[in-house]
Amino acid sequence: MLPILYSFRRCPYAMRARWALLEAGLLVQWREIELRAKPAAMVEASPKGTVPVLVLADGTVIEESLELMHWALAQADPRDCLGAGDPDPWLRQNDDGFKHHLDRFKYSDRYPGADPSVHQREGLSILRGWSARIRETGWLTGERMGLADAALWPFVRQWRIADPQGFDADPELEPLRGWLNHFLEAPGFERLMQRADPWDSGGLQPLFPADAIAVPTDQPLFHLALASDWHQAQNQGEYRVSTRALMLEQVGFIHCSWREQVEPTYDRFYADAGDVLLLEIDPALVNAPLRADAIPSGELFPHLYGPIPLKAVRKVSQR
Repeated sequence: MLPILYSFRRCPYAMRARWALLEAGLLVQWREIELRAKPAAMVEASPKGTVPVLVLADGTVIEESLELMHWALAQADPRDCLGAGDPDPWLRQNDDGFKHHLDRFKYSDRYPGADPSVHQREGLSILRGWSARIRETGWLTGERMGLADAALWPFVRQWRIADPQGFDADPELEPLRGWLNHFLEAPGFERLMQRADPWDSGGLQPLFPADAIAVPTDQPLFHLALASDWHQAQNQGEYRVSTRALMLEQVGFIHCSWREQVEPTYDRFYADAGDVLLLEIDPALVNAPLRADAIPSGELFPHLYGPIPLKAVRKVSQR
């Protein structure tokens, strides 16, 4: 049984939770809600009545977005977001400070007595500090993307929506704009923001992501590998190449194929690659989530969100 996710498309807390589910290669039952008509099942599971809420198969309820992100990335963290640096100072600054100013700047009509210009000034000060940090290190917690980056970008996006001209014209925010665009222009953003009708127990029961399916574990998967990469994997104890010349850490998953997809994949990507091997993988023996994701053509390909253990490769043949 898949976990159940209660979500609201535009909520930044729900957005960062969905980002982590995508990153970890997970599938969940997707229950999009209306904030004014929250489902009784959601309120029963989480009386606080805010999204996101994740109900696991054993009945465990995760009702805080950061806890949900940690849970998802504990299942699979192919780009090692959790190990990229200490996120706590940035998370506290966002959740305890920036969000306060964002709400009173963007939704000033909801906060009588609040001066939006004051909150705009305070919010911009925080954003400029983040931008300076990104200019210095590349990401908030260091040289690569970490949990803080993944958790904060939905809130920066909301600020830009509130003041696009000011955000785009501020020279001090140039590094932050590039950082934000990394997320907005990623292939996963469109999937993250897919629309769904409010959940009805008697209606369709969609999955998130909506363009993905589970990978059966009773039929083999295949991966085309350069012979040199396979030999290196035997020395290392696991195989970490996503596809030709790209590693798991760069892509976020390892490309696989079903049997009928092998030849077209070889013709498109490996025909000039020289010594190529075909790895036959037993999906029941892998340790990371498997999810079949749609490519731009709509065709589904199985993706493994972690390395291939050598024990899962049951046959290696020359291509």
